[in-house]
Amino acid sequence: MTGFFGGMAGCAMIGQSVINVSSGGRTRLSTFFAEISLMLLIVVLGDVVVRIPMAALAGVMIMVSISTFDWNSLKTLLLLPKTDAFVIIVTVLAVVITHNLAIGVFTGILLSAIFFVSKISKIEVDSQFEGNTRIYKVKGQLFFASVTDLLKMFDFKEDVQFVQLDLKRAHLWDDSAVAAIDKIVSKFEENGIQIELTGLNEASTELVEKLGSKLGSH
Repeated sequence: MTGFFGGMAGCAMIGQSVINVSSGGRTRLSTFFAEISLMLLIVVLGDVVVRIPMAALAGVMIMVSISTFDWNSLKTLLLLPKTDAFVIIVTVLAVVITHNLAIGVFTGILLSAIFFVSKISKIEVDSQFEGNTRIYKVKGQLFFASVTDLLKMFDFKEDVQFVQLDLKRAHLWDDSAVAAIDKIVSKFEENGIQIELTGLNEASTELVEKLGSKLGSH
């Protein structure tokens, strides 16, 4: 729509919203009047607006940037987790270097996704011995990124008769998780050790049943 009025498409929502709020606007009516005023400037007073020197407009935009910038964020940046601070800094640098907001936003989303997967892919396996049963308690989110080293956390050749795999504090998300648990069961059974799965939540149980794994018998 901007092109029909001789302008270039852009995003002014953030700046305009901050200016509206800081000026006392709290309802959608403030946004409505802001847009009507902008349209009148373009359509009715367009010949006057084009005579405003670009340097003057640049100065106005600099002042808008200074007034809308959250200066307290510089202090909180030191208090945030290092990964969050890194995402913020890289996103800002990407926007400044490329002059493209879309590239900055995409970079931030990509880094956030990578760090998020890294955080939730950490799993813990606690082991304890009760009677003649070895109990393994798995804690964490089981999916393709977290099950790589899962098999290394079990002693499949231990001299025990029974093994209990407690999944009460774990959750299975995909076929990789189901396959990993399935492989653990198979390895214990290959060594003549009976294994029992406990604590599998409803969602994880449904996933196991859908994938048709032999875990259903355990």
